[in-house]
Amino acid sequence: MAALPVSVLLSVLMPVLVSVSVLPVSVLAALPAELRVPAGDARQEAAVRALSRRLLGSRAAAVSLFVDSALSPGGPDTYRLRSPPGGAVSVSVTGSSGVAAAAGLYRYLRDSCGCHVSWSALQLNLPDPLPRIRTEIRVTTPNRFRFYQNVCAHSYSFPWWGWERWEREIDWMALSGINVAPAFAGQEAIWQRVYRAMGLNQSDIDAHFTGPAFLAWNRMGNLHGWAGPLPRAWHLQQLYLQYRIVERMRSLGMLTVLPAFTGHVPPGILRVFPRINATRLGNWSHFDCTLSCSYLLSPEEPMFQVIGTLFLKELIKEFGTDHIYSADTFNEMSPPSSDPAYLAGISSAVFRAMTGADPDARWLMQGWLFQHQPTFWQPPQVQAVLRAVPLGRMIVLDLFAESKPVYEWTESFYGQPFIWCMLHNFGGNHGLFGAVEAINHGPFVARRFPNSTMVGTGLVPEGIEQNDVVYELMNELGWSHEPLDLPLWVSRYAQRRYGAPNAAASAAWQLLLRSVYNCTGACVNHNRSPLVRRPSLHMDTQLWYNASDVYEAWRLLLSAGPALGSSPAFRYDVADVTRQALQQLVGDFYQRIRDSFQRRALPELLAAGGVLLYDLLPELDALLGSQRLFLLGRVLQDARSRATSEREAQQYELNARNQVTLWGPSGNILDYANKQLSGLVLDYYGVRWSLFVSLLVECLNTGSPFHQEQFNQAVFQVERGFVYNEKRYPATPVGDTLEIARKIFLKYHPGAAQHGRDGPP
Repeated sequence: MAALPVSVLLSVLMPVLVSVSVLPVSVLAALPAELRVPAGDARQEAAVRALSRRLLGSRAAAVSLFVDSALSPGGPDTYRLRSPPGGAVSVSVTGSSGVAAAAGLYRYLRDSCGCHVSWSALQLNLPDPLPRIRTEIRVTTPNRFRFYQNVCAHSYSFPWWGWERWEREIDWMALSGINVAPAFAGQEAIWQRVYRAMGLNQSDIDAHFTGPAFLAWNRMGNLHGWAGPLPRAWHLQQLYLQYRIVERMRSLGMLTVLPAFTGHVPPGILRVFPRINATRLGNWSHFDCTLSCSYLLSPEEPMFQVIGTLFLKELIKEFGTDHIYSADTFNEMSPPSSDPAYLAGISSAVFRAMTGADPDARWLMQGWLFQHQPTFWQPPQVQAVLRAVPLGRMIVLDLFAESKPVYEWTESFYGQPFIWCMLHNFGGNHGLFGAVEAINHGPFVARRFPNSTMVGTGLVPEGIEQNDVVYELMNELGWSHEPLDLPLWVSRYAQRRYGAPNAAASAAWQLLLRSVYNCTGACVNHNRSPLVRRPSLHMDTQLWYNASDVYEAWRLLLSAGPALGSSPAFRYDVADVTRQALQQLVGDFYQRIRDSFQRRALPELLAAGGVLLYDLLPELDALLGSQRLFLLGRVLQDARSRATSEREAQQYELNARNQVTLWGPSGNILDYANKQLSGLVLDYYGVRWSLFVSLLVECLNTGSPFHQEQFNQAVFQVERGFVYNEKRYPATPVGDTLEIARKIFLKYHPGAAQHGRDGPP
């Protein structure tokens, strides 16, 4: 596409510069219901039947699936289960949409067949014949929307996925009843097309895009250039993926959310249009202006509408649209002005760029900024952003509602519809965590809030493939009209997950439910265990739960091994709970090391450090190596598999290694995205701990103080070395999880349990 003169662009797009007026409050309730999936009943029915065949194979023939939008005309999704008389069909499932039918199918598999589908494992031991439904079951969700995905998950969890993995995820989404989700792949290819049309050269574009593992923050204007550029092959792959993602999601009755223009522009725009009105924002996080400090167009700048509308028109031409668009202009960045008029102007400009391409556009915005910088976002500033868009034409994700709900202090987002979201996970960290009481009651409290504008529930973790139980619970709540009986629910969950009832396993889950999964107050699931942090003498080892509950759950689960050991989900959970117990023990050994150093007790320091370095961490690494989801080699192999050349493979591997360690060239967001992966534990965390213990020993031997800054400089070389080394790691599991866990248990559990009851050893 050739570059167009700005005068031509302006003459074509000037009509979109007309201001929008605020719609009356009375239209609020009706507007979200107008969003309709274009796929007809027949197309959705075919899609959900294909899903059933992928999931159940030949057994799918005993389940009839239908989509009939008349089941809930214009209202929330509904499904109906019943067994027709006689014949080979055991159950008939009808849904008002493909998603509703899929959710009904999973309801039948879960409650009637005792099955389970999750990220970590499938348990599909179906009865033969399939059970029949005695009385008809009809369920209507109280939520117009069941939303899924965080923009950050596209970098923390999705960047290396091909279609096979995306297909499994979309199947899981449908079975979970998700009906709204972003479809963000391929947007950089469209942006490149737009930038070239506007006169930017390839060097301008290459200097702007980050590498794949950091695109989430490039898209929000936080970061540019780091770990890039994007190869041409990447753009082609992502376009191909996006075509398939949007087709499958829409065929199942899901609404896709497409990206829109936020107002940020690459520096190359200022080269082509030197008189453009743009402000350079401050730095983001711990990055300097070499890689952050993006340029934000003034809301009065005509090019705001030119660029935004041109991009969205190109995107819609390529992928079609469901009329919902995502844009986050001030993600963790302070606006250049707190003047409500300025903030309203930015908000209005973003929305007008959407409606310039799609008059029916709805803006989906993350509400994270309001709770992240509460001193800046006072009521006048929040109201300015929200009310600059016609009521009902914006949907806000109350992103961290289980811990820090924003709707409570913004009068239900000043009339804009919002989705009550569970954030749960930061950075894709591993670690057992949940706030089950908050999510079991929070959505119902929000719905009863005075003049509530809540229109749905959402799951918005920064990273996935962890803590399956929390997401299973949240998905069930998306279809529930009242809180669940959690102790009863978790017992049934354990039975479904493992495929058989077991008293010990049920008791283990009751302990986990009341401890690690019941954080109360302002809980943040960001793993700060000493295991995964750069060592220092001032590390926090506090837990929000009773450690002995985890140790006892560990014992109970292992005692169920003879009965449940053939279950992949059980073996995964044994690994995960053992990992949690060892994470706790690392904190204990750290306290011993620190206390021994402070008391100048060299023999005790050597003993504690020796156990940690030469036994505990190697045992943890071996345990993790027995499970596919805990393999660094799998992550690196997935990254390299996207490459079309060795040069690309090296770049993608560097992206993956850097994200889980330094997160930037110099440890800018060090360990934010920490993971407990086999290979990473020994060769990254273990090497750091070895250097730390060695320096403490040297300090005691020489009588010199420990200097944290000197250690930081030394350990950075170790950390950087890991990012750039080319060591290969196994991409398939090695060893028997239960045998390894039993060995660790016999070695460590008695002391661990005693510590949980009586204090530090």
